[in-house]
Amino acid sequence: MAKSPDLAMVERVVADQHDRPLPKVVRREIRLPEVPGNANALVGMRRSGKTYCLFAEIQALLARGVPRSRIFYLNLEDDRLSGADLATLDQALETFYRRDPAARGEGAWIMLDEVQAVSGWERFARRILDTERARLFVTGSSARQLSTEVATAFRGRSTTVEVLPYSLREAATASGISLPTTWPPGAARRSQLDAFVLDYLQQGGFPAVRAATPHDRIQVLQEYVDLVVLRDVGERHSATNLPALRQLVAALFAANANGFSVSRLQGSLQSQGLPSSKATLLAYLEHLVDAYLCFLVPLRTRSARQRAVNPRKVYAVDPGLAAAMYRAGAVNLGAQLENAVYLELRRRHGRLADSVVTWFKTNTGNEVDFAVDDPVRGGPPELIQACMHLDTDSTLQREVAGLGEAMAETGAHSGTIVTLSTAREIEVAAGKIQVVPAREWFFRRS
Repeated sequence: MAKSPDLAMVERVVADQHDRPLPKVVRREIRLPEVPGNANALVGMRRSGKTYCLFAEIQALLARGVPRSRIFYLNLEDDRLSGADLATLDQALETFYRRDPAARGEGAWIMLDEVQAVSGWERFARRILDTERARLFVTGSSARQLSTEVATAFRGRSTTVEVLPYSLREAATASGISLPTTWPPGAARRSQLDAFVLDYLQQGGFPAVRAATPHDRIQVLQEYVDLVVLRDVGERHSATNLPALRQLVAALFAANANGFSVSRLQGSLQSQGLPSSKATLLAYLEHLVDAYLCFLVPLRTRSARQRAVNPRKVYAVDPGLAAAMYRAGAVNLGAQLENAVYLELRRRHGRLADSVVTWFKTNTGNEVDFAVDDPVRGGPPELIQACMHLDTDSTLQREVAGLGEAMAETGAHSGTIVTLSTAREIEVAAGKIQVVPAREWFFRRS
């Protein structure tokens, strides 16, 4: 076990992190609720932008006239804080208040970055809420673990906010592309936005690699995955069967936007001489989802048996990450588009997406990519297909047939097909299907 840092080192880290210039940030389309007495818990995969969300919040506070001395930011994965414990957190907080004693009485903003690095952090965070006049922010790279700790410690006095890599809109803003204010845009703007959609499906939205060369981007993104595998699953959960864990990760990315079966993977591993129990693979899968490497989407059905028989579909946390993990030359832009549509639905619905976004299978076996239920109003689901091109009769008939059947079976009177650039309206027996270009579906806000 690493020795905790001494007071002099803690004071140095607090001073360094307080005095360093803030980097240039892209303001995210992520809202941090301001609820008096509540903490904000930001969760998401490593390198997805949680720290920069905090930096953006600091800049917004400074713009409002809040003195920098009232803002306490502490990165708990700073190597100089290796071995940090609750006493370290207390030393850091007291160091902050000594630098500006008035902050204790007049109010402070306290930001603990990658807080899961300190065992028992939740008790410290609860003490801040109970005893200090401060607004608290914590970030972590574990959805389930951090949320469970927050719920237990804060007892309803917290709000969890997901931070995913850049959306298409955010990536466009970061690239200096101004979005149309009127729709439809002219031909030149349509071509520009279509090209950017294609670029995003391959590059993705991880902020640090948007400007990298293709070779460097792929290498860095693969290193992100290794970090999740080794640290967030291997070390944090004491995973001992690393060969099976790596095979599981490879299989998940290979199945992106398709159904995934742990049983099938287990059989494949056994045939390769890499035995692993189904229970172990399921546990590893849960840890990978917890670390935000991917998401699993169930079939829309009330039947527990049908849910068990039909596999869940898997989606990577970022289409560019999936592209970096595919075998050379195997990038499937159709799967990338479907991946991006899922992530946009998740952004629009927040963590409710785990329960309201499903996939649908009709009575004849046709599949619809997404069925999105409204948890407030109820009624038929929103039905969405994602398809890069509808340039052949067979593709058009397949997509329309599945969507039309799903509309009839669910009572929906409309459906949507998101494509790269096609726009049209198609009438079916149950209602109307809108074929919408990706540029409009992702970028337009009504």
